[in-house]
Amino acid sequence: MTEEKSALTRLEQEGEIAADYLEELLDISDLDGDLDIDVENGRSVVAIVSEEYGDRWLRKLVGKDGEVLDALQELTRLAVQAKTGERSRLMLDIADFRKTIKVSLQHQAAEAVSKVKESGERQSMAPMNPFERKVVHDAVKAAGLTSSSSGVEPNRYVVIEPAEA
Repeated sequence: MTEEKSALTRLEQEGEIAADYLEELLDISDLDGDLDIDVENGRSVVAIVSEEYGDRWLRKLVGKDGEVLDALQELTRLAVQAKTGERSRLMLDIADFRKTIKVSLQHQAAEAVSKVKESGERQSMAPMNPFERKVVHDAVKAAGLTSSSSGVEPNRYVVIEPAEA
């Protein structure tokens, strides 16, 4: 088995373990939700969605500004680590909360990249959590520029640098 295939198998296993854990949580909470498992950018991604109720009930699991979602993600990562013995970078999304933020951040990053390309000057963005910074770093990299994080939590932010000539 190649190293890449082995990594993919490990990430798929992480997703399955996480889905089992989250399914139990949904049962205990008496909430209905479907689980989607995927692998993106070298990490397992598990999403809880509900078509029947339009995600309204799942919003309880997102909380204000995603605070409950962040806590559930950490608990899910710990459950995966307990089973595999390895640290997990699993990403959890509920009711498309992170997906919506990701689309908005990609748009903001594209605007900032455009400004940097036009002006040739570095651009600093507003403070963001680690998930949000990762989205911006990925968008900046895809645009051919470089970025770095600066500052100290909770005020850490992304700085976008012009391309070197």
